[in-house]
Amino acid sequence: MTGKKIKFFSSIHFKIALVFTLTLVVTLELIGAVFIRQLERSSLASFRQQITLPAYVNDALVQQLEGESGGSKINSDIHTVLTAVNNSSITDIEVIDAKGIIRGVSDINNQSVVGQKTTDANLRAALSNSKYSKNPIEKKGNKRYQVIVKPLVTSTDGNSTVVGVVKVTANLEAVYDSLQQISTLYFSATLLAIALGIVMSLIISRALTKPISEISERTTRIARGDYSGEIIIRSRDEIGELGKNVNLLAERIEETTNSTEFERRRLDMVLGHMTDGVIATDRRGMINIINSSALNFLGIESLNEGDQRSIIQVLKIEEEYSLRELLEDTGEITLDFSTQERPLILKAYVNLLQRSSGFISGLVVVLHDVTEQERINEERRQFVSNVSHELRTPLTSVKSYIDALQDGALEDQTVAHSFLTVAQNETTRMIHMINDLLELSRMDQGRMKLNMEFVNVGELFNYILNRFDMIISSDDKPEKTYSIVRDITTAPVWAELDTSKFTQVIDNIMNNAIKYSPDGSEIVVSMHENEHHVILSITDQGLGIPKKDLTHVFDRFFRVDKARSRAQGGSGLGLAISKEIIEQFHGRIWAESVEGKGSTFYIALPFEPDFEAEDWDEGAWDDEA
Repeated sequence: MTGKKIKFFSSIHFKIALVFTLTLVVTLELIGAVFIRQLERSSLASFRQQITLPAYVNDALVQQLEGESGGSKINSDIHTVLTAVNNSSITDIEVIDAKGIIRGVSDINNQSVVGQKTTDANLRAALSNSKYSKNPIEKKGNKRYQVIVKPLVTSTDGNSTVVGVVKVTANLEAVYDSLQQISTLYFSATLLAIALGIVMSLIISRALTKPISEISERTTRIARGDYSGEIIIRSRDEIGELGKNVNLLAERIEETTNSTEFERRRLDMVLGHMTDGVIATDRRGMINIINSSALNFLGIESLNEGDQRSIIQVLKIEEEYSLRELLEDTGEITLDFSTQERPLILKAYVNLLQRSSGFISGLVVVLHDVTEQERINEERRQFVSNVSHELRTPLTSVKSYIDALQDGALEDQTVAHSFLTVAQNETTRMIHMINDLLELSRMDQGRMKLNMEFVNVGELFNYILNRFDMIISSDDKPEKTYSIVRDITTAPVWAELDTSKFTQVIDNIMNNAIKYSPDGSEIVVSMHENEHHVILSITDQGLGIPKKDLTHVFDRFFRVDKARSRAQGGSGLGLAISKEIIEQFHGRIWAESVEGKGSTFYIALPFEPDFEAEDWDEGAWDDEA
């Protein structure tokens, strides 16, 4: 198990910094909005006070409008009053009488409107003492203007009468430029504060999350089985207490894990070195422990924790047993897992995993390989059967002829001689077979004596074949004629072997080749060498060996055609003896065949490429023979 690295934007470090920053941004924005709004109101109120006409100006205007006599004279007087107003912030002052006629303006360039009736609805509302806007802000072009509308009122006998309205207009751009500068300064300060806040939040969140990261890293290492290292406790708060508890937990887990690991290794070592397969299951029959021998027996590569498999399915006994039947009828089960490539017979010994309370928590199945035992038993039975059959046939024949001789055939010398010849031949065959059996027995027990020496294999092979050539050439009327075609390397090839036993092997193969080949056929023999072995081959033109029997031709008493082989003599042990001899020479013997076209027997022997020896005398083989 490995700890997956957390991305920065998914980490609590980033989240704490983000929350802190967002809180700071929202706070500064709210404060800024309230501050700017309040500053704007304050600035506008101050500006309105600044552009408010003094009381004496208003009184003068009231007097002019009350004493109205001539139009031009009053307009001139009002203009004089307005001209006397010295306020640089004011852009224009308009005076309107009670009839809505403009009586005076301070703007020299706008004197043409004097005497005209005003179209301003807000001013007419003020004249009629209706609801009106006292301090509207008007926009002319791209500029904003603060307007102050003030009715001019006179009191007579306690009654107030509106004699006119004065409208003061002032340019607000200077005020808003000042507000814009303050806003820009505040925004710049806010950005700086946010940047500093981000840095501080990262530092603070780092200080808060570093112990958590150390605890997370420590727990990840613990999960991987690494208990080294220790969390450094830097504070006495909840996080520090958590780190202390994690350190203590790691110590306890390490102690428990070491103890469990020791027990597990000991169990794995025991199970791993067992030649028997061991399978343990839970109470539902699902496998939770299986050793390598059991995996090998059952042909399973591996069994992971998540791979839930039933013992019934794995043992392939679904048709014979249910889990309940297996729990109730524990004991011994014979399982046959044999295939064409591998024979395999197992004995399964089933036992219950049972607590002292009687509760069954699972099963333990021990698999014991009895393939070799069954093979030996089968070979023993087959061997006894074959020996009995091979001995019974000649003994029956001998007994029949002896009974015939006792019944009177002895009186006829010709018949008696023929009967005795048959009995003698059968007796000789039995003696040969018994001698072969004794020789195989000595090989099985490792008591076969070998006189090993380095021999020129090509010279010895030619010498043995020369004997077969001499047999066919010296017989005037042979039962079967044949010719030997040789392809034998002339280079000396030296191998360590027993010449007598090697001759016996070649004799067996050659005799079989002659026996099963048609009259007048060719027997092709060859000898060549490769890097490590010298390869000898003997090819006949017989009926061949069926493919299914090729792997059994070296078995004891095996015959491809039992009736034909027995009629031609032979015990069925020659090739078995040849195989044992070649293996004693650390070589290998095998056969290849095409049915109906003949067979080839191969012998591979290790040789010494750098061996040097004096020329040997072929007469030595004659003396030994």
